[in-house]
Amino acid sequence: MPNDQDELFASVDALLEQAATQDALPEPAERKRLREAGGLSQDQVAKALSVRRETITSWELGRTEPRPPKRAAYIRLLEGLAERFPNQGGQGGTPSSAVPEAGDGPAVTPPSPAPAVAPSSEPSPATDPATAPVPAPTRAARTAPSPSSSSSSASRRPSPRKAAANKRAATSATPPPVADPRFVHGPLAVLDGDGSAYCVDGLVLDCPATTFPALVEWTLSEAKLGAPRLHRHGKDADPLVVITAEAAERLGLPRELEDRRGLRLSEDHPVVRHLLRAKWRLTRRGFGPWPRIYRPAQGGERQCVQFAILPWGALDARSWGDSDQLPAAELARVLGSYATRVITPRGSTAVCGLELMTALRPPTRAVKDEATGSWVSGPNPGALTEPVDPAPPEAPGEHPVVATRYPRHHERTPDQVLDEEAYDWFRPLTDEECAEGYSHGVGIDVNMAFAAAANRLNVGTGPATHVSAPAFDAKLPGSWLVDLSHLDLDPRLPSPFTPKGTRPTGPAWYATSTVAYAVELGAPVQPIEAFVRYEHGAYLDAWYTRLRDAYMATMADLGVTAGMPDDDFLTAMARHKDLDPGQAAVLSAIKSSVKGGIGKLRERPQGIGYKYGERWPALERPTWSPHIRAELIGKARTNMHRKMRKLASVGVFPVAVLSDCAVYLSHGAGPLDFLPRTEDGKPLPGGFRLGVSPGMVKHEGTQDFLWVASMIEDEQINPARHIKGTDAAAGGE
Repeated sequence: MPNDQDELFASVDALLEQAATQDALPEPAERKRLREAGGLSQDQVAKALSVRRETITSWELGRTEPRPPKRAAYIRLLEGLAERFPNQGGQGGTPSSAVPEAGDGPAVTPPSPAPAVAPSSEPSPATDPATAPVPAPTRAARTAPSPSSSSSSASRRPSPRKAAANKRAATSATPPPVADPRFVHGPLAVLDGDGSAYCVDGLVLDCPATTFPALVEWTLSEAKLGAPRLHRHGKDADPLVVITAEAAERLGLPRELEDRRGLRLSEDHPVVRHLLRAKWRLTRRGFGPWPRIYRPAQGGERQCVQFAILPWGALDARSWGDSDQLPAAELARVLGSYATRVITPRGSTAVCGLELMTALRPPTRAVKDEATGSWVSGPNPGALTEPVDPAPPEAPGEHPVVATRYPRHHERTPDQVLDEEAYDWFRPLTDEECAEGYSHGVGIDVNMAFAAAANRLNVGTGPATHVSAPAFDAKLPGSWLVDLSHLDLDPRLPSPFTPKGTRPTGPAWYATSTVAYAVELGAPVQPIEAFVRYEHGAYLDAWYTRLRDAYMATMADLGVTAGMPDDDFLTAMARHKDLDPGQAAVLSAIKSSVKGGIGKLRERPQGIGYKYGERWPALERPTWSPHIRAELIGKARTNMHRKMRKLASVGVFPVAVLSDCAVYLSHGAGPLDFLPRTEDGKPLPGGFRLGVSPGMVKHEGTQDFLWVASMIEDEQINPARHIKGTDAAAGGE
């Protein structure tokens, strides 16, 4: 009898919950008008309702609708504002659908044929980038409690009685409208051990699958997961299902991989055999931490699901921190934020950084064959469309173009190899500096230095052409053999032409951006030879813009915004990672995507089976381009030198530089104690400026003067490496 009564109460609760969803809301434009009339920001409303700012934006644009219990509170707010600020025009405002915004919904284009070259390091699992709509879900969807940064509260399970009521209430709930109905539940789901699939914005789906073939079928037929393409000639993002340790056990996966070298299940494992019997396929990297399961596309329908196996280390702690230990709902929020702002994860952050380049600049597009009238695949202008061998000085030592020229253990000299790497430099302290009475060494770090260098960077998109004794042309990206040893610079600054900051001793190979800086410094430049690229453009612009926007939005979530006064900025930066650990993990992943994506441009051979001088899989990617990496790192290094030279013009010199971090001696413990100002109190033009934007700087760390002196004089260690109190290299800095 008590059980029957509980069921009846649950049914009544469900009806009440459903009735709450019938409450009328003003038109989206009116929601925005009322908020602005009350002088309220989206952040204020979001904080009051315990949602994210992006959720308020979505409600005001009509993309999504608030759901209980947030809905009733939101209606109460709007009703109160409407009483105080009635609409004099008597209209509810223009419906948001009348003014579409950029990026709302997929672009209408002809069906795009399969790319001629797969954009990743492995064969594309499907041959057609078009993704057909997926059938409507038949299982119940429910809303999870809003995840918080507190693990204890987010991991609580509802009682069986309350869970039953929640399921029944959600069965009749209508999913909020979104721009693309194929992906109504967002880009990804985190699957827990009880069959709950946690999506973004607190949505929870019931997943009945207990085997991998069933899970793949459910994902493609019912889950409605995925994301629209980032470029009209690209592909929609495959749905991502993240498997927790409990879910892995439920699906028959081991807690750890026995193959620690190959990081994949054996081909005779029951899960793999079960998938193959069901006619599903795995990519050539097999069933590892990031398995992709697919069937060849049929009838223009893409059938592919990406998985991330958490207990196997899918989320690297160097990029994601302890995210894999978060409750499923909170992890869905973290990964969903990254997927929405950057790209749906499909591997390490380095893989994601590289895949983002391809997603924003697809190698192919659909073109009409005038002879037949049919659509065929053609190169996409401005993209990297096919694999191109590097010029000999640009290639790593294992590459065939190098292996055929030199013996295996030959160490190439500067006139044989392009050495564009980040700074690792420090110098002895001068007698004047030791007598000055400095109390501290202060490190400043350039925000997103390598991403900032990608902005408006002209890089080659085609093969290199060898020329002898050319006139230098700063508009031609490439590699130049030039003698810059005659350029005389202040020894208290690192040379801008070598990673170690030492003066060149003779002719050496440089990227265009480095030689252009030598010209800026007044050096006479006469190249001996060069490898130039006549096909070129700002290939990385869209990549930079998306990562910049993702970084800035995440920093805003962490309480750091553009235009803050210096003191407020330093205070906000000191506590930003503690404000929301989940978003701090997203920030770390964004930064890792930048550096890792750049590193992938020159990915070297991996695995014990590789033989020196053979080609390796990465070389078959259009995005394998050590030239672009060299141009970008050279630009970042010369950007750094330009700012240090500006400070040196007023007598402020660094004592150490590591990549994007510079250490200066100071009479105080913070950047404001040594960064020079103009007479009117403004930052020195052209120098380092405190702020959140890419290219501006933050406080990296402070150590006392004796510590800095000991690191340099006694231990011969770059103090910039440890100025933060940790090893910068070990921390991914």
